[in-house]
Amino acid sequence: MESQWRGAAATAFHQRWLARLLLWVSTLSCSFSLPASLPPSLVPRVRSSYTMGKTFLGLDKCNACIGTSICKKFFKEEIRFDNSLASHLGLPPQDLHSYAANYSDDSKTWRPVEISQLVSRYQIEISDRRICASVSAPKTCSIERILQKTGRFQKWLQAKRLTPDLVQGLPSPFLRCPSQRLLDRVVRRYAEVVDAGSIFMDHFTAGDKLRLLYTLAVNAHPIILQIFPGAEGWPMPRYLGSCGRFLVSTSTRPLQEFYDASPEQAADLAYQLLRVLESLRSNDLNYFFYFTHVDAGMFGIFDNGHLFIRDASALGIIDKQEGSQAAARTGENEDIFSCLVSDCQIQLSSCDTVPEKQSLVLVCQQLLPQLLQGKFPSSVQKEIDSALSLCSKDNSTDLEVLGATSWLKDILRSLRTCDPRFAYRYPDCKYNDRF
Repeated sequence: MESQWRGAAATAFHQRWLARLLLWVSTLSCSFSLPASLPPSLVPRVRSSYTMGKTFLGLDKCNACIGTSICKKFFKEEIRFDNSLASHLGLPPQDLHSYAANYSDDSKTWRPVEISQLVSRYQIEISDRRICASVSAPKTCSIERILQKTGRFQKWLQAKRLTPDLVQGLPSPFLRCPSQRLLDRVVRRYAEVVDAGSIFMDHFTAGDKLRLLYTLAVNAHPIILQIFPGAEGWPMPRYLGSCGRFLVSTSTRPLQEFYDASPEQAADLAYQLLRVLESLRSNDLNYFFYFTHVDAGMFGIFDNGHLFIRDASALGIIDKQEGSQAAARTGENEDIFSCLVSDCQIQLSSCDTVPEKQSLVLVCQQLLPQLLQGKFPSSVQKEIDSALSLCSKDNSTDLEVLGATSWLKDILRSLRTCDPRFAYRYPDCKYNDRF
């Protein structure tokens, strides 16, 4: 009897779960390449509450979205918004660019993650209106259908390989100077499709292609996280997946939260920041990364003290091995994808005029003074201030800036301490000067 009762209970449970899943699938208008779902907190008994959750994530706008690879985690409640943010529906406020959350693989152990949008909610709304207005449609229209009919997307549909002409005119600095080698890397490592690994797009569905194009047009940040992963030594947080218009990545604290840090920690972070820029300027793959602008929110620190690039949206990449295969930008390359979240007339530097010093000058001007000024003994502080003065001058040559930052790095190295506060290099620093 007991075994029969257990069997009946299990059957009833699975029937309820299946009914709930079928209800979700039957009402979902987005096309998925993987099974995707929303958390139970977003699919309560009241249908209007479910619709609010679906709209919040941007699933109702797919495939004009980032992806669907992590939706199942939301459905299984293995991604949960921070309780201090969530409303009674489990939804945080809509006016934030990113949200603190927790992530689990087994519903028992949890780790902090960040859930973020490509751009602000306001910019997303403006973008959607521009798409509708491009064909004189009402303010609310089928975003996906309009984008599918564009000339650019029709070229993407026919393409077997992602080539520079297909991304010409997109506003991201990441695509300002594209090489075939870089674009092959995008396709081969794109995590929002099944069977990634080929440089050809034969396995891409029409929905896959639209999601990739939309992401590249709005903000290439999630693409950069995928193709230059932290697991391979790149200074990027881990990309965990996307659902609708949100992406999930490992959590970091923004650099501005450390402006009041102790002298030892400030020296360590400044040293790491210069090392990160050095690795972006010179690396084994022969890519030259540069920032078009910087702010403290673009860099983050993990719990172990390790500094990473938190926001890669302002990163440009020049292939020093192949060079750029992009044609000169002309008006004929511009279309609705060129203007989704930015001014269509935005001007980016020529691939041949980006100096090696660019990122270093920006950091010396805007970030390092906030970290380092007024924290050290007068003789040391004087040396730091002199180095900062030299590396922050726009009219300095590349060699002068590189020399000044090398001098500053030597000063900072001597100020770093080896103790458990710096878990990312402790206890290795006790036995190896490299740490």
